[in-house]
Amino acid sequence: MGDTQDTHEPNLFPVPGPDGHRQPAPGAPRPWESMDRRQAVRDGATGPEPPARPVCPHCGLPGERRPTYTGQHVLLEPLLTVPAHLVPGGHRWHVDPGGQAWNGGLDEPPPGATCRVPHQLTCPGLSLDEIRPWRWLDAVREENARRALRQTDGTACPEALPDAG
Repeated sequence: MGDTQDTHEPNLFPVPGPDGHRQPAPGAPRPWESMDRRQAVRDGATGPEPPARPVCPHCGLPGERRPTYTGQHVLLEPLLTVPAHLVPGGHRWHVDPGGQAWNGGLDEPPPGATCRVPHQLTCPGLSLDEIRPWRWLDAVREENARRALRQTDGTACPEALPDAG
């Protein structure tokens, strides 16, 4: 699979002049970070952050680490590009021309599309129960369970709304 490189290099520098005050101070709270981290976890962008080596903590194999738009990193399976329709929704990763990775989400891919696969999907150190590649199906099953419970409780939506006058 060859030697992989980390392509993430910070390119932030202090802005001189009147806009210098717009740069957040180091350590300043950034309220969007917790939302970005949750999104990254949902997307599977849980790769080791630099300066750590891009190695899977579950199996020890090296991966290709890519930065994401949420500021986190995803560990992709090196040198593996597959037809997108073969990969479960939520696990389809694409790399833009700048080297940043983004998750294709649950939408059906266009015909002929290809994508990258996160290492966690192919990791021999994780079970499918831990990876949950069919999250969308879990969500549908949970909603059906709630609907069935409402139906048996008699709290399902009524056929017609009452006359409110």
